[in-house]
Amino acid sequence: MTATLSPLEPSRARLANPFARYLLATRPAFLTITLAGCLLGFATAVAGGAAFDWERALVTLLLALLAHAGINVLNDYCDHLNGTDARNTQRIYPFTGGSRFIQNGVLSPRQVLIFAVALFAITIAGGLWLLSVAGAGLFWIGLAGLAIGWAYSAPPLQLNSRGVGELCVAAGFLLVVAGADYAQRGAWAPLPWMAGAPYALLVANILYINQFPDRDADRASGKLHWVARLQPDTAAWGYGLILLLAAAALLGGVLLEALPLAAAGALVAWVPAVRAWRQLRLFASMPERLAPAIKLTLLAAHVLPLVLAAFLLFSGG
Repeated sequence: MTATLSPLEPSRARLANPFARYLLATRPAFLTITLAGCLLGFATAVAGGAAFDWERALVTLLLALLAHAGINVLNDYCDHLNGTDARNTQRIYPFTGGSRFIQNGVLSPRQVLIFAVALFAITIAGGLWLLSVAGAGLFWIGLAGLAIGWAYSAPPLQLNSRGVGELCVAAGFLLVVAGADYAQRGAWAPLPWMAGAPYALLVANILYINQFPDRDADRASGKLHWVARLQPDTAAWGYGLILLLAAAALLGGVLLEALPLAAAGALVAWVPAVRAWRQLRLFASMPERLAPAIKLTLLAAHVLPLVLAAFLLFSGG
């Protein structure tokens, strides 16, 4: 069975401009989730009393986006190596099945690998300047983030193939919030970790639901995440578990008074998330019908950090 090529998928003829070709290879439409995480981190720093520094904020945001882009490109290269993207006939483009740049002949595997390495190198170079002005603690946040991004996809660890991909994603995006806060504050603080935890868990659910259309190709390629290991109807309950953990993290922060009472208003993000879970339970075995649920999951993961950031700023922390 061969998947119908979506008109949205990239082709070399359509992307004759090299700049456009490489820019779109990073999947820029999905970098907005990192933008939302940075905004939440900036908000926790300001709510904690830090003076907002525009220069640091812009550099932090740029480096976070470059790191995310590099991880996306590396993931495409690694999924070419294990064959899952080539085997994927149930993909819902552009949400699942990779960028298709290698599979559709837009870029060669070598070009994709070199591009990923270049993005990481630029991120590291910029990060060295940022930690020189923000503090050495930022080094450990950046190092952990890049290490997680590499280990998620690349051999020999390939952590997503070992059932801990969601944990990697949650940890990585929690570090986005913590890093953005540290770049402003110049010191460690508990607030970004408490505020970032529910956001990071909702981002993990983006990965989780995207694995349903990719399930058969991933199983055939040895990517044994939990959606691949469990029957689809059973795996659908994992999405609800992650939602529950995210709600517990948010409400726990409020109850512990680490977050203001108004932060509970960020539960509005659970409106699209619960709708997505309901659709996932209905269509777990019919992944071609999951595009609306995937969009709702993306919406929830963007709404929470933006609403939470607003509440933190207007409540004074």
